Amino acid sequence: MVKKLTLAAGVLLCLFPAMALAAPSTALLDMGLNTLWVLLAGVLVLLMQGGFILLETGSTRMKNAGHVAGKTIFTVGLASLVYWAVGYGIAFGEGNLFIGLSDFFYYPPLVGAEGDGYANAAFWVFQTAFVTISLSIAWGGFAERAKLSSYLIFTLFFASVIYPVVAHWIWGGGWLAEDGAQDFAGSTVVHLTGALGAFAATVLLKPRIGKYNKDGSANQILGHNQVYTALAVLLLWVGWFGFNAGSTVAVGDGFFGYVAFNTQLGAAAGAVAALLITWIAAGKADITTMLNGALAGLVAITASCAFVEPWAAVVIGLIAGIVVYFSQKMFDKLRIDDPIYALSVHGVAGIWGTLANGLFATEELAAQVGVGQGGLFYTGSWYQLWVQFESVVVCGAFVLVASFIVLGIMKALIGFRVTEEQEIIGLDLSEHGVYGYPEQMKKAQDALNA
Repeated sequence: MVKKLTLAAGVLLCLFPAMALAAPSTALLDMGLNTLWVLLAGVLVLLMQGGFILLETGSTRMKNAGHVAGKTIFTVGLASLVYWAVGYGIAFGEGNLFIGLSDFFYYPPLVGAEGDGYANAAFWVFQTAFVTISLSIAWGGFAERAKLSSYLIFTLFFASVIYPVVAHWIWGGGWLAEDGAQDFAGSTVVHLTGALGAFAATVLLKPRIGKYNKDGSANQILGHNQVYTALAVLLLWVGWFGFNAGSTVAVGDGFFGYVAFNTQLGAAAGAVAALLITWIAAGKADITTMLNGALAGLVAITASCAFVEPWAAVVIGLIAGIVVYFSQKMFDKLRIDDPIYALSVHGVAGIWGTLANGLFATEELAAQVGVGQGGLFYTGSWYQLWVQFESVVVCGAFVLVASFIVLGIMKALIGFRVTEEQEIIGLDLSEHGVYGYPEQMKKAQDALNA
């Protein structure tokens, strides 16, 4: 069989000698394979929006379901255009340590060239999917009480300036990258940035009607579909392999498999820890907290998936699952209404995941990735932990201040919370004129009128 194939190949090359001249080099083939992987990873990350639609819809009430789903698609489209025009240039354009100053209205090369790691067009798709994920995290703080116009305005600023500046500092050759900040796939860049946008929104919007009593105690406003939230977590979990493993932007030595391996361990540990802690603390195994624990494990391992050993990935996920439970309780006591627990899952877990590198990163893996150095437990040095702390504080402060300014001005000039009447009847009807579940809402209305 081998002889026949060899003979056939020889005959073809004799008949069509141009085939021999056109044979791609190994470097060009590597570039093509890397491009395929980056584009596939970008598609996986974009499909995570389906998870966010189901997560936010399932965690909120039926009367807001269509609004949640529709505004997600709208803001993904708007953010993509804004990031193409401005944001990508600030994040990855040539500039200085603080901001990129080129590649606005980005026009990538038509094809990759020999010597390139991948085609730039595929990398743009990948990075654009990231900014839309961060934006969807921020929407958790807007849920069930924000005007549709507020999503439009905040998207413009978030995708053009707020997110890109943080991305440039850590991923685009900025000053934190120079310091050696380790955030492989975005515990800080994506998750903490989105969570702090959500925090600013929920503080300025104030709690939903009926969430808190006069004595400060909280009422549980249940989401309408727990099956949606469970399916959402599964979709996000699968998409996270594009998120983390895709950030290798290469297939060459198979290192992306190791990153995926650690990602699975971190998520699994987070889910198990969260379920067990609720079972022990409350006497009942709370499904919502368990689902949040899985996401918290994924968020925490996102920064460290390429820098730590498997046992450390498990520890990072376990701690994230425990922390998310107590964090949810803390925000409720502070009367901060967070309908989809974005602050706990993406904010607190994002901080923990970023700091964890300063403890668990190994010298070998830091050298493999080419960023920073080993953590405290391997080197005895506090340097990497300090850099991780620095990146959390500085990026967090920037996002928080910028978000409060944008949303504060919006609140003062046009307002961005719907009226009490609109909130009570639901955003589906008040913002769009139709219910996401028209049959169910009609039945409820008929029952009230009977």
